[in-house]
Amino acid sequence: MSDQQTIFVLNGPNLNLLGTREPDVYGRDTLDDIAGRLEDQALPLGLSIDMRQSNHEGHLIDWLHEANAAGAKAVILNPGAYTHTSIALHDAIKAIKVPVIEVHLSNPHAREAFRHKSLVGQAAKGTIAGFGAMSYALALDAAAKL
Repeated sequence: MSDQQTIFVLNGPNLNLLGTREPDVYGRDTLDDIAGRLEDQALPLGLSIDMRQSNHEGHLIDWLHEANAAGAKAVILNPGAYTHTSIALHDAIKAIKVPVIEVHLSNPHAREAFRHKSLVGQAAKGTIAGFGAMSYALALDAAAKL
């Protein structure tokens, strides 16, 4: 498939622990479970998924640049805790032309006050949060329509 039909799905710190990390907050689905469902969902839409995870901010920034250089259709980004702290991710999103959809499993606004501000969301095309693993599916539906 052409890169214009590729959706990069980038996942930040601690998301490699999904399924075991605070399942009452983040659910029991692993990142592999979510990736499999996204691939199944993308196929009839004529899209492909490039799913990645890193605990390192620089990797996420490099992958945003890569998505732009490749001419990807969109990026779905779950920045984890970098949501609230990363001016570098904010700037990387602003620097690229590929639309970025911020996604969260939980609803940051229903959690601790320090989670209420999203530096990433201020640069993203939109944000989907609070629907557990379904947040990714909703983001893919939105990306497909961009």
